[in-house]
Amino acid sequence: MGALDYLSNFCTVDSTSTRSRRRAMQTVEIKVKMDCDGCERRVKSAVNSMRGVRSVEVNRKQSRVIVSGYVDPHKVLKKVKSTGKRAEFWPYIPQHLVYYPHASQAYDKKAPAGYVRNVVQAFPAGNSDAPEERMISLFSDDNVNACSVM
Repeated sequence: MGALDYLSNFCTVDSTSTRSRRRAMQTVEIKVKMDCDGCERRVKSAVNSMRGVRSVEVNRKQSRVIVSGYVDPHKVLKKVKSTGKRAEFWPYIPQHLVYYPHASQAYDKKAPAGYVRNVVQAFPAGNSDAPEERMISLFSDDNVNACSVM
């Protein structure tokens, strides 16, 4: 029966049988300024009303909303903005993942504890010119030009 079903898809004229691709499961993190329980409830109910949403976590202390499901990130952001709140994609990353957490534009006083802004200056250059990387490779066993004392 599989071959007949496959061939029947090519022979149908009905436009409703077009195959739609399902979105991938993803997690969207959004920064939303929320002051009270009412704000939190309004944002949560707005996002829960969207199709494809599996779970919504709201952390008012961090001003953070985490949405998981088969959704488009830009549509989630638009839906949160429709509640009248200022919203943007979550701009922070954990501080322990960054080489230079106090680099220009990375340190943000408004960031939650343990987080810094995700900026290019906080990471070493792609050509590995960071001084720490050069020192580590200088005394490496894999380096044939390493120190002769070793």
